[in-house]
Amino acid sequence: MGGVQVKRHTKGKRNRRRSHLALKKTFLAICQKCDREVLPHRVCAHCGFYDGKEVIDVMAKLTKKEKKRREKEEEAEQKARGSELNPEKLSKKT
Repeated sequence: MGGVQVKRHTKGKRNRRRSHLALKKTFLAICQKCDREVLPHRVCAHCGFYDGKEVIDVMAKLTKKEKKRREKEEEAEQKARGSELNPEKLSKKT
């Protein structure tokens, strides 16, 4: 059994106790290859690069249907940015 409350805590006391429970904003970094937001010091889930090097071959893990969709998305992004990145170049380890 729990103890019985002797005295009530004031609203101020309660609010001061809860002041440390607020959620903090997460800061995101930008991937160097695909310009997407990623958590700092983590591998990019979209392209598999970390610190300018390919760590995970993301395209190898996708199904044939997902690969086609992903390649179309990347082509559209490249046209929008005007860069000459090649999806095959991104999937090769360098």
